Parts: sequence; structure tokens; C-alpha cells
Amino acid sequence: MSISNVTILTPSVLTLTGIPGLESVQSWIGIPFCAMYLTAVLGNSWLLSIIRSERSLREPMYLFLGMLAATDIALSTSVVPKMLGIFWFHASEIYFDACLLQMWLIHTFLCIESGILLAMAMDRYVAICSPLRHAAIFTQQLVTQIGVAVTLRAAILVAPCLVLIKCRLHLYHTTVISHSYCEHMAIVKLAAGNIRVNKVYGLFVAFTVAGCDLTIITLSYVQIFMAVFRLPQKEARLKAVHTCVPHICVFLQLYLLAFFSFFTHRFGGHIPPYIHILFSSIYLVVPPCLNPLVYGAKTKQIRIHVTKIFCS
Repeated sequence: MSISNVTILTPSVLTLTGIPGLESVQSWIGIPFCAMYLTAVLGNSWLLSIIRSERSLREPMYLFLGMLAATDIALSTSVVPKMLGIFWFHASEIYFDACLLQMWLIHTFLCIESGILLAMAMDRYVAICSPLRHAAIFTQQLVTQIGVAVTLRAAILVAPCLVLIKCRLHLYHTTVISHSYCEHMAIVKLAAGNIRVNKVYGLFVAFTVAGCDLTIITLSYVQIFMAVFRLPQKEARLKAVHTCVPHICVFLQLYLLAFFSFFTHRFGGHIPPYIHILFSSIYLVVPPCLNPLVYGAKTKQIRIHVTKIFCS
């Protein structure tokens, strides 16, 4: 989009274009997004209800899974309804403050999800490498404290993005966001002033959260697999690996999609813009949709309770 010489003083309303270049088929694109959203909400709600109703699932791993399910519902709900409104009803306008709120929610929930995956990796590390101490270390009180700490970390790290936009960026070249949701850099690039500080802080948050969490998760699984391969019995090794498979699948799908979206956005100059936007939208919708399916299929205790529900 060409940038004109006219500047606008902090607009009250912004316009989301959806997926530029695919306007003629956006109504059809909305169908799979709606299906994935319904799957995410229903599947994660079902997981939450099973974990809440079954006292045998009050272990740290399932409590963290409940936190992940609640975060997935909140993340997809903060993105998809407005996206479907753009695709189906051409409801592209959004208040400036509402756009900032959506941006803060999206990035906060993504940071929370990464923190929960880190906590789940640490839980698996203690359960496999120090099984006799697991119950003493991962008490319900510690699980609650971890949940609060992960939420506060995300909220505090992302909040300055709002402050920097509100306090530093007052003049804008345009009110049209070439995106399907309010993303940090998509808003910042509308500004007519110096946006270097906003860019640097956005990268700082991304690398702090992803870099720290990814490093610790990777190191945890290195230690886990070293401990597993030292087990004398094959059945014990398989059982230990099997308890880690759902978390590894969820971890890989989140970070692989995140890195693919990040690198295509930063270095894929020859890739059409609608590919960037489409994949960044998929990155927010697909993991919440697949997480309950992965844990439902790969976790024996949850499978047993789901079978009981169907049988009854």
C-alpha cells in the first residue's frame, strides 16, 4: 500500500482488510476457520470438564493441561470471531483502543501458552529424572503459583507494547491494516513517526519468551531422553517416552508454525503478502484446534474417561 504525505492524528477507528489479494474467496476461507474455532472451543471445553470432574486427573500434568486448554479457548476467541466478521459480513472496522486490546490479548495468550509448555516440560523432567521427589516438588500450591507467574510474566512483558504505541505514536499515514487481526507490527507500521523503539521492544519480547522457553524445554528433553535410555527395561523406556509424546507434539506444532510465520514475514520478501497473513492466521487457530485432539488421542487416562462418557 502506498504511503501518502497526509498524516492522521491518532485515529479513533481502524480498518482490517482481512487477507489482501484473496478478498473474492474470503467467505470460503472463513468456513475452515470457523470449523477449527468450533473444534478448539468444544474440544478444550470438554478437556476442562473431564479434568474438573475426575478427581484422578488432579495431577500436575493434567492441571497444566487444563491451563493450556483455557488459554487456547481465550486465544482463539480473541481472534476468530472478528476474523469471521470480516470474512463473512465485511465488518472490517474496529476501534483503535479495541484493536490495541486485541493485540495485547493475542500476544499475552501466546506468551502464556509458551510458559505453560515450559512448565509441562519441567513437570515431565522431574517425573522421569526424579520420580520419588515429583509429588513433593510439584504440589498443587506450586502448580497454582506457576500459573500465576506465567500469566503475570506475559501480561507485564506485553503491556509496554501498548504504552509505547499510545505514548510515542500519534501520527499515522493510514488507518487501513493489511491484516486479518490486530498484530503489533501491523499497527506500528501505520505510524508516521520513528518506530525503531517499538520494533526493538517487540523483538526483545519475542526472543526473551521464545528463546528462554525453547532453550529450557530443549535442555529438559535432552536430560529426559538421557535418563530414559539409561533405564534397564524396554517397557519402562517406552512408558516414559509415551508420557512425553503429547507434550512434544503440542510443543513442536506451536513452535514450528511460529518460526515458519516469523521467518517468512521477516525474510520472505518474494512471497506474496496473502501467504504471510494466511499462515500467521493459521498459526493462531491450528494449535488450539489440535491440542485437545493430540492429548485426547495420546493420553491413556483421558482416553479412558472419554470412552466412559460415550459408553454411558
